[in-house]
Amino acid sequence: MAHRAEPPDGGWGWMVVLSAFFQSALVFGVLRSFGVFFVELVAAFEEQAARVSWIASIGIAVQQFGSPVGSALSTKYGPRPVVMAGGFLAASGMLLASLATSLTHLYLSIGLLSGSGWALTFTPTMACLSRYFSRRRSLATGLALTGVGLSSFAFAPLFQWLVSRYAWRGALLLVSALSLHLVACGALLRPLSLREDPVTGGPGAQLTSLLHHGPFLRYTAALTLINTGYFIPYVHLMAHLQDLDWDPLSAAFLLSVAAISDLVGRVASGWLGDAVPGPVARLLMLWTTLTGVSLALFPVARAPTVLMALAVAYGFTSGALTPVAFSVLPELVGTGRIYCGLGLVQMVESIGGLLGAPLSGYLRDVTGNYTVSFVVAGAFLLAGSAILITLPRFCSSTSTSKPRDLVTETVDTKVSLTKEGLGED
Repeated sequence: MAHRAEPPDGGWGWMVVLSAFFQSALVFGVLRSFGVFFVELVAAFEEQAARVSWIASIGIAVQQFGSPVGSALSTKYGPRPVVMAGGFLAASGMLLASLATSLTHLYLSIGLLSGSGWALTFTPTMACLSRYFSRRRSLATGLALTGVGLSSFAFAPLFQWLVSRYAWRGALLLVSALSLHLVACGALLRPLSLREDPVTGGPGAQLTSLLHHGPFLRYTAALTLINTGYFIPYVHLMAHLQDLDWDPLSAAFLLSVAAISDLVGRVASGWLGDAVPGPVARLLMLWTTLTGVSLALFPVARAPTVLMALAVAYGFTSGALTPVAFSVLPELVGTGRIYCGLGLVQMVESIGGLLGAPLSGYLRDVTGNYTVSFVVAGAFLLAGSAILITLPRFCSSTSTSKPRDLVTETVDTKVSLTKEGLGED
């Protein structure tokens, strides 16, 4: 356990960034590339595509809804043993999936077991990273999250090659071995004790105070709205382009352009989040507004050059809002409550992610095109952006990594919730 009064803003923190980079790749890179196995599993089990698609859906749901469990365990035992245990569970799930003889086995192995492992890895690691950085927090987060985009490029062709060479069972066995590297990533997480930690209390006290903290609840509501519209292009942009008589290859190229722009946006936004004075929430509001506008303009565009420009704009701004979204939370709740706060936010905002795509598909079925779907998706992001304006010190010219009451008060962990809460609404 390293003891510091303030986040060191470097040092071993860069090893935590490296760990988070590989973890984001091994969790979300695998999830994004799981479609490679989709056709193989449909043919192997002779099941409907809808039933097979539940494998990844269950895994995503368990990962997001299980985030508070990983956060609570990390608060009590530290992130290292929790993340290492999560890596073992994720690898075990893939290993058992290679032996599956029915879809139920895959629901339990990949969906439940690997999903539980992912829940114990990603959120505690990002929370640990936030505790190591203050002035460079946005840049560190942006660098860590580039692992998602880079692995999406690398894993899809790699998994396809593995399936063609070793069949889907052998490929899953090798993905299990790849996932086992999450254990090594967890071993890199050195627990950090900060001066404000005794003030925050245990997981139960932290959860209760957060549920009474107005700015935190508003921020959670904003991210839930943002999440509802955020993923619509990943699900329906390809179909929208085909409705415009684009051939599949050109449509796929447009998505690749958006993915490259996403990577650039994450790094650029991380640097700007630390370089631009003032609260990071203002930068998050800017990127969220631009993302919402670009989404709402997609149905209006018809010319290929305009659609390409919108894809670049959406990719950059949607990638840019991700690292600053993680950086705003420590400014609201303090680094002492970051494990519990991040886990709770991820659980609630997953509701928006789960409802957004079905709602978009429903609107397409009712109207016959994706015009209303993209306009509504953009409206969700603009609504979330409007809520961000209500956060404390939004118009302030200076930024702080901790809430004011945590800086100025020394509160005993056994005081009443009205004194312990973060309470500036």
